[in-house]
Amino acid sequence: MSTDGAAPAHPATTPRVRIVHLDGPTFRALAAGDVPAVAAASPVPLPASFAGPDWRGVWRRRAAQVDEDPGAAAWVTGVVWDEDRGLAVGRAGFHGPPDDDGMVEIGYAVEPEHRRQGYARAALVALLRRAAAEPGVRTVRVSISPDNAASTALALSEGFVRVGEQWDDEDGLEIVYEVPARR
Repeated sequence: MSTDGAAPAHPATTPRVRIVHLDGPTFRALAAGDVPAVAAASPVPLPASFAGPDWRGVWRRRAAQVDEDPGAAAWVTGVVWDEDRGLAVGRAGFHGPPDDDGMVEIGYAVEPEHRRQGYARAALVALLRRAAAEPGVRTVRVSISPDNAASTALALSEGFVRVGEQWDDEDGLEIVYEVPARR
């Protein structure tokens, strides 16, 4: 992860965040890049960058998932919301509900101007807590590009261990890490 140099390298405190879940209309508006429709549909205010081209692929996938299974909305990517600042700083969630083996995979991204301020850690910890509280979840997975040292360090610091590699058609080579849901 990168920073613009203005953000502190080590935040004094971990921000208080929650993952705000989105619904089908919000996912579809984000996927279309329709900022006015996003503003009308989203449960929290989102910056226009959330509807930008960099994140549209994620929103398209989540819209399709929620259209197929509305219950998936409670699991999939939502907004990382800074409770104290009343500010959307990124996206995080699971790739879907637990699979037949009780595995969920985490995905997250923090907007560049909010990186290196503790938001990725806060979002990851919130998702790990959620996974631990869900009886159907036994394993939590995260897949990280081998070039993403910051995310790798974060995952390792939270107890994840490397279990393999995979090729993702969109992201290329990824290193796969897992941790038991209840540690």
